[in-house]
Amino acid sequence: MNRKARPSERPAPQLDELSRKIIEQLQEDGRRPYATIGKAVGLSEAAVRQRVQRLSESGVIQIVAVTDPLQVGMFRQAMITITVDGPIEPVAEALAEMNDIDYVVIAVGRFDIICEAVCEDDAALLDLISNRIRTLPGVRSAETLVYLKLIKQTYQWNSH
Repeated sequence: MNRKARPSERPAPQLDELSRKIIEQLQEDGRRPYATIGKAVGLSEAAVRQRVQRLSESGVIQIVAVTDPLQVGMFRQAMITITVDGPIEPVAEALAEMNDIDYVVIAVGRFDIICEAVCEDDAALLDLISNRIRTLPGVRSAETLVYLKLIKQTYQWNSH
């Protein structure tokens, strides 16, 4: 399982102004050349490369390709809120292992877990909810909020 360390398990890295500027450059274009970033932030290409490598190795950033689910045949997206009886983490970990689920968070409040599902169609979403999520040991209830239209999705981080 590709589990990230909890915030309490690792110290928060201290980001200086140059690292923040590099991150902003990469958020605008994750394929932006290091030389271009260097010119924008006042560092050499090699210095930018080293900083990006350290930021990546420390888990501060990931550079990934983000797909549009509709463009790759995934026509049904939904947020699923789950209430659990008993320990929450085993349920969250089981959800994280499911291919149709791309986001899992343990929450405080009305729901114990919030996750996002991206499925091919309504039948696939129904199968996920009915046969895989609701049958997990500990799941008391699952409420599904189907997305009708995506208005905004951003990966920008406001460093200020």
